[in-house]
Amino acid sequence: MTAPAVQPRAFPGQRALSRRGVLFGGLCLCCLPTLGRAAEFFTTEEVGPGIFVRKGLIVDATADNADAIANIGFIVGKTGVLVTESGGSLADGQWLRAEIAKRTQKPITHVVLTHVHPDHVFGAGAFEQDKPVFIGHAKLTEALSARGEFYRKRLIDLLGEARTGPVVYPTMTVADTAEVDLGDRRLTFTAHGPAHTTSDLSMIDSGSGLLFPADLLFVNRIPSLDGSLKGWLTEAARLKAMGPSRAVPGHGPVTVDLAPALADLTGYLTALRDGTRAAIAKDVSIEKAVDTVARDQRDKWALFDTYNGRNVTVAYQELEWE
Repeated sequence: MTAPAVQPRAFPGQRALSRRGVLFGGLCLCCLPTLGRAAEFFTTEEVGPGIFVRKGLIVDATADNADAIANIGFIVGKTGVLVTESGGSLADGQWLRAEIAKRTQKPITHVVLTHVHPDHVFGAGAFEQDKPVFIGHAKLTEALSARGEFYRKRLIDLLGEARTGPVVYPTMTVADTAEVDLGDRRLTFTAHGPAHTTSDLSMIDSGSGLLFPADLLFVNRIPSLDGSLKGWLTEAARLKAMGPSRAVPGHGPVTVDLAPALADLTGYLTALRDGTRAAIAKDVSIEKAVDTVARDQRDKWALFDTYNGRNVTVAYQELEWE
């Protein structure tokens, strides 16, 4: 049975967003009147041989982009192109597809849908004409069935239907691990347990050794919790154990040293866990906890005031019954 669509909630401690900005599953959805206006701020940077990444904007919900807030990009192999992230809207995906055409005429053979959030999957419609394999977590279809239309309607409210795009489902799913061969390099996929979401997929490129953890790794922008706090700490340790030294985070710089970036992430998640447990032990209500838990992390993260209250609420609901 399909789960009911997730509806947005107002969380204590979360500052009000304007009518033009909506939170989707803990992520900011940001939009532009036209992507052409935003495109002047965007470029793709070659972060490894044949690997190109566009840095997403680290902003709150505004009218200044087309949900172009995630790091997106592509890998050019001998036999074709793999899109590492599709973008946050049809307009964003079309921009990325045009960038690919500037670099290569090789066919787009694979598009990765790293998890359910709109800023990572709504660009996929721009690539349907290429008939690629759409790769996702084994639980992504379920998550998109539950939330996809809700997300799409909210995007339409902000962007208009023509610029929003369809809900695209994976045609290849990963329950444990899987590989894609691009001729001169292999991409190894890992399906993670509930963490940032319930459908997180990471990837390692054999040619460069780069890890693509998607939103299992936030840098500079505060992590948003939509799955399991304890699970995320477990999966962060798993990422470290995979052994890569460099990574392309879902948000933040186009590449980072993995160890210190994970240390910052787990520092916040640990403060969130320990502070929430302490509040529960003292019988502090959720309403009061959102104003006190993890406040020592405030100066370390952009958009802290927007998302920490929500994170505390989700963590409290998870931890109060442990």
